[in-house]
Amino acid sequence: MNVPFLDLGWQEKQIKEDREKRFAAIIENSAFVLGDHVANFEKEFALYCDRDFAVGVSGGTVALTTIFNSLGIGKDDEVITIASTFFASATSIVHAGATPVLVDIDGTRNFDFSKLESAITPKTKAILVVHLYGVPLDMDALMAIAAKHQLEVVEDCCQAHGALCKGKKVGTFGIAAAYSFYPGKNLGAYGDGGAVVTNSEVLAKHVKALRNQGCFEKYDHQVLGYNGRLDALQAAVLSAKLPHLDVWNDARRHIASEYLSELKDLPLVLPSVPAETAPVWHLFVIELLKGDRDSFMSYLKEEGIATGIHYPIPLHLTPALSFLGYQQNDFPAAEKLASSCVTLPLYPGMTQEQVVFVVDTIKKYFYEQAA
Repeated sequence: MNVPFLDLGWQEKQIKEDREKRFAAIIENSAFVLGDHVANFEKEFALYCDRDFAVGVSGGTVALTTIFNSLGIGKDDEVITIASTFFASATSIVHAGATPVLVDIDGTRNFDFSKLESAITPKTKAILVVHLYGVPLDMDALMAIAAKHQLEVVEDCCQAHGALCKGKKVGTFGIAAAYSFYPGKNLGAYGDGGAVVTNSEVLAKHVKALRNQGCFEKYDHQVLGYNGRLDALQAAVLSAKLPHLDVWNDARRHIASEYLSELKDLPLVLPSVPAETAPVWHLFVIELLKGDRDSFMSYLKEEGIATGIHYPIPLHLTPALSFLGYQQNDFPAAEKLASSCVTLPLYPGMTQEQVVFVVDTIKKYFYEQAA
């Protein structure tokens, strides 16, 4: 049996007719950049996220950077985030002119709260929360720390479209949140795309200016901005997919529950879900307690099962961030995760037969290892 890591073709079948109509309208009117399709998606996505405003941009990195820019965070400022996340979480801070300050993770693969407050200095201006793999952080605990130290909270929701914490959508706790619509995301475009969501009209207007060369009005360049717009074709794809998102997320939850139930007695560390949260399982990441990762992944590949690694190098050991001055063993939990993690296939459209095959194959691997 073949189990790909991701099957975007299945999604295309669900939206093809709607998407083709939207594309035809855009092409007929030659309205390719910004315009009504982007504005309509922004309204739809703001409503979905329970926010007053959404601003479409060209990607998740631009979304995060424009948030920091709009908050006035830059030179000589520090922003705290986790040591184990995708590279762009940190580089967006650097692109804004500020310095990332990293904190190790705990068993939830997110902030170790026992270490968070000690990372706060007089230069700290914000905490960047990453809802990694689509599993929400305990936001009540985080917001209490931020309020105590009078820090802004920015949420990186690039892997967490529709996830819930204490019954609230992630992205509704901080001043603003960033989303990515990279094709493989829970809500993915046909190329790059992203969005900023917020309840602040001032911040939303500033992000709109920054995405469009710093223009609040055409040719009125009040600030230094970017070419960071969301194009109409991508907005059309996202508008076609958005009504399906909750159903697709429920499919992810079902598959994750199967993995959590069926793999629990194996020598693996399975994802830990904070209380009163509803993950959307962008990625299902396990850790091997026994066996060699390369041999495990090769075994599954030979059986027709694709896997991945998210992420093989923690931020503090990434060469491009060596200027931060961190060393090996500074964040041991993040390093342990990086060295032992494997991501299993999980996507809407994955059949029950495929899920069972993945589970049975993993069990067979460990049975043969023990023999």
